Amino acid sequence: MALVRDYKELRVYSLGFQAAMRLFELSKVWPKEERYALTGQIRRSSRAICSNLAEAWLKRRYVPSFVSKISDASAEAAETLTWLDFARACHYLEAATHDDLVKEYRQILGGLTKMMAEPEAWCGPAALREEGAPYDTARDTPVDENI
Repeated sequence: MALVRDYKELRVYSLGFQAAMRLFELSKVWPKEERYALTGQIRRSSRAICSNLAEAWLKRRYVPSFVSKISDASAEAAETLTWLDFARACHYLEAATHDDLVKEYRQILGGLTKMMAEPEAWCGPAALREEGAPYDTARDTPVDENI
């Protein structure tokens, strides 16, 4: 386990940042009429994951505040998953790209869920450590291959 000194060192932050940037690039070619609807919403929710993680990091002295901000990040990840489904249904994303992004955001959700379930591992000056194992990406519901 390595000592995490900054929120940017968190794997879940890295995953969230990379996924948000990928969505930004993909959404550049979406129709202009979607600019303030789907495009703006998916960009905002995907970026909000990282901004909420940054806020949580600075609130880690107080477990309830930390968990609240991680919960906000988790809600933004779930919202992004919903927008991904709309983008696929509108044929703005190919099925394989959609499925890859869904997998990435489910991994992000897994990491955030783990942080909420074990906040003491993240809160406090000496306990900020992260295991080397990947976050759990198991899902309860299958992906609809027809979308």
